[in-house]
Amino acid sequence: MPENDKPSSTSTRRSQRLQRLTVSLRRWEEELPMVFAACLVGLLSVGFAKAAEWAIEFHAALLNGRPWIGLLLSPLGFAAIAWITLRFFPSATGSGIPQAIAASLSTDGRLRRSLLSIPIALGKILLTTLGLLCGASIGREGPTVQVASSVMYALAGKRKRRRLASSHALIVAGGGAGVAAAFNTPLGGILFAIEEMSHRRAFQANGTLLTAVIFSGIVSLLLLGNYTYFGRTDLAMGMADGWKVVLAMGIACGLMGSLYARALIALSHHGLPGRAGQWAKRHPIYLAAACGLGTAVLGWVTGGDIYGTGYQQVKSALEGEGMLPWYFFLAKMAAITLAFVSRIPGGVFAPALAVGAGLGSLVAMGFPGLAPNVFLVLGMVGFLSALTQTPITAFVIVMEMTANHEVLLPLMATSLIAFALSRTLIRTPLYHALARDTLRSASERLKQQKLVHQDTLGN
Repeated sequence: MPENDKPSSTSTRRSQRLQRLTVSLRRWEEELPMVFAACLVGLLSVGFAKAAEWAIEFHAALLNGRPWIGLLLSPLGFAAIAWITLRFFPSATGSGIPQAIAASLSTDGRLRRSLLSIPIALGKILLTTLGLLCGASIGREGPTVQVASSVMYALAGKRKRRRLASSHALIVAGGGAGVAAAFNTPLGGILFAIEEMSHRRAFQANGTLLTAVIFSGIVSLLLLGNYTYFGRTDLAMGMADGWKVVLAMGIACGLMGSLYARALIALSHHGLPGRAGQWAKRHPIYLAAACGLGTAVLGWVTGGDIYGTGYQQVKSALEGEGMLPWYFFLAKMAAITLAFVSRIPGGVFAPALAVGAGLGSLVAMGFPGLAPNVFLVLGMVGFLSALTQTPITAFVIVMEMTANHEVLLPLMATSLIAFALSRTLIRTPLYHALARDTLRSASERLKQQKLVHQDTLGN
């Protein structure tokens, strides 16, 4: 009898193995949209990075020996970008991180789609690149977050049934993948998703986040190689003076970063004060042109130091090719503010690192005999930590960008001190305060569109 059962038993086992294989293949088939979206994020991030580099280099070549051209290019460029943004891509204004956070907070699918979509992502890339071409002091890293979140939400989350992850998880994972691909900082991208995008909320979609970061990172590595954002810098700091430097940088960055965040939040909430604010609301295109003119004047006075992200100036200073001028951090903050007020697309993430480096260069003048590049790195960590209130993300990203572990503890301590000071001065972190304004603006815009649609149907 047992011998007669052998064929049946063998057939059953084969059927079970085939069933498991079918289930496994089906699972991989379900994962393909997620992998495809993550790879597309990496591809768009690399293309965005190349376009931004070209725009900055072209602007520098155009103004080389002819700084007066900026007085025409920046006002006209800012005005044109503002008009295109307001007319066709109203959700593409500013950084992009607040839009991604706002979309992750909302449960309204229509509102989410008004903030994150493939057309918005493409418009964001185009308009940010044009902004850099016109000399705006903006970064591509914040916009990359909105681009990446748009791709993940639109592609990986397109199916309503058997969706691999929630909309919130997809948007958060896209934000992490965007930071990872933009800076080539995979750990920083993961921490950004957890600490910034999921601020004070549980985030359990670890597989979704890892898939997005890994596959977008693989595409970036294949196309750009295993590079370090600011190159490899040798940093060292003795224990005798180390605590003094950390304390000085933590306090300076904590105060300046939090005060600057308060200023940006106030500008977002209330706009410009007095009659200037009333005029700006009535004439947003003229306001953008005025901001462009102010940027051009600053660029002429500083010899072009405030244009673009500030990446090249900081990298040169870190490599010992020259110190940043004492006024750099103030001029850079002014240029960032002009771009912020103009409402053209562009981020403050990378320019904030340049401001922190400039502040570190200024503090270094009070510590003669110590390596100035240490102050630059601590300044980047401290200012970013105070501005965004993400202390872990700040020191991990800067550590990965400089490929240096010798000053890990000073980085952590500076970030913590700056963060603690910022928390005492600002109740709501910068990007989350801006996200609230974004949610309110998007809701009002949708209501107006609904009213217009109803009037059209009524007529």
